[in-house]
Amino acid sequence: MNQIKNHGKKWLYWFVLGVAIIVVYKALDNFGDVMGSVQKFCDIITPFFAGIFISYLLYMPCRKIEQIYAKSKLKLVTKKARSLSILTVYLIIVILFVILINFILPVVFDSVVDLINNIQNYYEIAIQKYNHLPDDNILKGDMVNAMIQSMQDLDIKQYFQLERILEYILSAINAITSVFNLLVAVIVSVYILAERKQILNALKKLAEAVLKEKTYKSLGKYFNNSNEIFFKFIASQFLDAIIVGVLVTIAMSIMGIKYAPLLGFLIGLSNMIPCIGAIVATVIAAIITLITGGLSQAIWMLIVVIVLQQIDAHIINPKIIGQSLKISPLLVIFAIMVGGAYFGILGMFLSVPAIAVVRILIEDYVDYKIAMKKSVGILKTKEEIQGQIEIKEK
Repeated sequence: MNQIKNHGKKWLYWFVLGVAIIVVYKALDNFGDVMGSVQKFCDIITPFFAGIFISYLLYMPCRKIEQIYAKSKLKLVTKKARSLSILTVYLIIVILFVILINFILPVVFDSVVDLINNIQNYYEIAIQKYNHLPDDNILKGDMVNAMIQSMQDLDIKQYFQLERILEYILSAINAITSVFNLLVAVIVSVYILAERKQILNALKKLAEAVLKEKTYKSLGKYFNNSNEIFFKFIASQFLDAIIVGVLVTIAMSIMGIKYAPLLGFLIGLSNMIPCIGAIVATVIAAIITLITGGLSQAIWMLIVVIVLQQIDAHIINPKIIGQSLKISPLLVIFAIMVGGAYFGILGMFLSVPAIAVVRILIEDYVDYKIAMKKSVGILKTKEEIQGQIEIKEK
């Protein structure tokens, strides 16, 4: 009987292996069709992942507002606290979006249009100023001269035509998402926020059933820490970028700098990428100010922006983000470079909280190994003492 069972298992094994080989062969033989199906499936589920991401971003505000509604003396408000919190958060988002569309974007858009229309003139002015520099100036090296010479006949304006930029923006929007996908993502996020407790409980039960108790507890600990780090970083960087952008725009407007809204928006947005983003945006703003307003205005602009960035780095940002992401600037730069190289702008932005989570994992692992070595040392010491006692007794 056992021989028959073993014989049957052997044939079942070879049958499954043969089917697997045929499936792999057919998949490779029709690789284009398979990849097309995979791409189509990814396109279908993209709105669901977008909804999960939106709900993740809105989870903390919804929870805070729900706690406020739960303390209300009205029973109807207390009973519908979660639904009201979701409605409130989305109402705030709509209001902010209306303000952005009607008040902020038009000003920035006008600055972009004016800059595009005059960029060829600014380029020619920059070339003239460069030609008037002394021959022994450090900027008049062979490499710079070669670059300038190669750009002399370049019509820069053709790359910044408004129609072409609008086509790029529209095509990018259509490629990334559509109105239907956006609506699906919003609906999915609403359902996830409304049923987040049930979803989390189901995931916890599944993890507890599948994983060992020690692994389950460790996973829960690191999940909570990672979630806190990522959400706190994303929310705080976004708020900090708004504050910096507004302060820089006001300061530049007072100084009479041309394209102040555009430059302030650029510096604020770039400030979401720690260290490198602010530096790159400030250099670009300084170059534009140097061309449009002269050397003295560019120097004053640099001084004011650097002062504001220092205030942000030492006062505003620590108050917003707290002490949870205090990691070495060298490590931050390394994380941004690696994240940008593999995942672009999004990688540069998310690499900092990711490296913070990795740091926690490494620190816990090192502490665990040190504790294990100490416990082994203590055990050996106890064994040696017990052996010496036994020798003396003999």
